[in-house]
Amino acid sequence: MKIRFSLSVFYLLIFQLLTHAPASAQSSKTAKAVSPSDRVIIGIERLVTPEFLPYIQNRRVAILTNHTGVMPDQSHIVDLLHARSDVKVVKLFSPEHGIRGEADTHVSDDVDKKTGLKVISLYGKVRKPTPEMLQDVDVLLFDIQDVGARYYTYIATMAAVLEAAAENKKQMIVLDRPNPITGVYVDGVVGKNAKEPVSGPNYLPITHGMTVGELARMFNGERAARKLPQAELMVVPMRHYARSQWFDQSGLPWVKPSPNMLNLTTASLYPATCILEGTNVSEGRGTLQPFEFIGAPWIDGEKLAKQLNSYKLAGITFKPTQFKPDSVVDGIRIYPPKFVGQTCSGVQAVITDRSKFESAKASVYIIHALKTLYPTQLEWKNTRLDGLWKTDVPRTRLLAGDSPKNIISDWTPELTYFKQVRAKYLLYP
Repeated sequence: MKIRFSLSVFYLLIFQLLTHAPASAQSSKTAKAVSPSDRVIIGIERLVTPEFLPYIQNRRVAILTNHTGVMPDQSHIVDLLHARSDVKVVKLFSPEHGIRGEADTHVSDDVDKKTGLKVISLYGKVRKPTPEMLQDVDVLLFDIQDVGARYYTYIATMAAVLEAAAENKKQMIVLDRPNPITGVYVDGVVGKNAKEPVSGPNYLPITHGMTVGELARMFNGERAARKLPQAELMVVPMRHYARSQWFDQSGLPWVKPSPNMLNLTTASLYPATCILEGTNVSEGRGTLQPFEFIGAPWIDGEKLAKQLNSYKLAGITFKPTQFKPDSVVDGIRIYPPKFVGQTCSGVQAVITDRSKFESAKASVYIIHALKTLYPTQLEWKNTRLDGLWKTDVPRTRLLAGDSPKNIISDWTPELTYFKQVRAKYLLYP
């Protein structure tokens, strides 16, 4: 009996490690177990019910998806619909990382090995479906898990397909999924004129606090303000979803959205540390804790931790660490990270209270700390850095010696305008 009990506990612990985020993302308030009756019901589950199935029955369907387009039991949308005799799936569109999520570079056109369907890449030379690609399509179906940050490319691909649907008079159906880092935290520099319509990702703050369905509604609705044609858009909404939920409160299994988005901790820190892609400092890619680490061979981890902790940022602390990036992470060869095979000294970001942590603001303080300690070693990749912030204002003001507090304060008017626009398109309480 003792052996049987020990094995049971062992397997339970392994299951929890594989399907839940580390405690650093959960904060001191551990997520409660979700009963089956309260679990979030996602869009793909509702699509195949009598309420929504008629919208794709006996129609030619193209699916934009990847490995995250799955039911809670891990059955994939492509396999489910391809097996139906009353739905004709004619082709697939793939975003960054490909249909199966195993690519970390530009993706080429391909053939899905399981179904034999043609896969057209929208993360290579072509970023938006052409009229020729849509000639044999009646409905465009979108089902991909987002992570809640503007940097993530999946919502840009969705916006491009939505634009193509509008221009070619095709219906688009978006199957909604949770925002992993909640739908309430809205923050960061917007980078565009505050009064411009929010018709695409470039007009979003760093953390938008929206689901993919809500974003699609906004991108489509704001096209009218630009006097552009709108798509015939339908969002299949979730049930039992509340804006304040973190992903580990949804009752759904975590499927890593991309090779470096390993868990909820990664997603929670991503809006803060992805900004390092615009510098010569590692953001932890090439390790099993991407976006948790900040470092380089020339950094003193003790000093950097002291500098970052001196800002007293709510909900997060930084501790000295060392790490060595590799070109293979979790069995997948990734785009070559910085400092492959070199020991980097730096810090690990540890979330102590996720409800208080403001990741978009932290991005400014992180760059400020590196500039303060390493003014000569720090390299600013201006085009990339400005592209992430969608403006050169934070970079130029930091270089001029301005404080993070002043820079953050000045993005308030644009952020306020965005929140007003956003409110019109929300689907959930």
